[in-house]
Amino acid sequence: MSLLRPRFVEPARLSRHLGAYLAWEALVTERCNRIHRRRVPRAVFALASRLGDGVGWYVLALMVLAVHGGVAVEPMLVMLLSGGVGVLVYLTIKRRTGRLRPLHRNVRIEVSVAPLDQYSFPSGHTLHATNFGIQLLAFEPSLAPLIVPFALLVASSRMVLGLHYLSDVLVGAAIGGLIASFSLSLL
Repeated sequence: MSLLRPRFVEPARLSRHLGAYLAWEALVTERCNRIHRRRVPRAVFALASRLGDGVGWYVLALMVLAVHGGVAVEPMLVMLLSGGVGVLVYLTIKRRTGRLRPLHRNVRIEVSVAPLDQYSFPSGHTLHATNFGIQLLAFEPSLAPLIVPFALLVASSRMVLGLHYLSDVLVGAAIGGLIASFSLSLL
């Protein structure tokens, strides 16, 4: 067999591997959601999720504008526009894939924060946390002690709150990273 020619994978075998992965991912999601049963972690992750709706990122962007003034206007406008691109990208993918959220597929998933829509793939919160986090860090690295934990809390909140699977979060982060890279190349 040539190293340059891809090996054919039988559909049944691929389906078996995908099925095994999806079962594992459902188990991981369920275990992450158990954290949600404790009052304090539930409150922390719910707050992170709420702030990840936009408020937290607006506050951080305003902090950058307050410190840097006019020099920060263009990067913050690019960040704002990239947020719009992110919304278009993730809504298009969500509508095309139609992957239902864990709470719609597993009765053991407990939810205390209402989802923004019915589909889970990819995680828009994680996409924006990655996109905005990278752009803010590129402009103001000294905010890393605020931005990195906040972005990680927003991303992990999606699984803890039972709103997303691991692959939703990972793909959201990858798309957010791509959007941030493109946005930074414009500056």
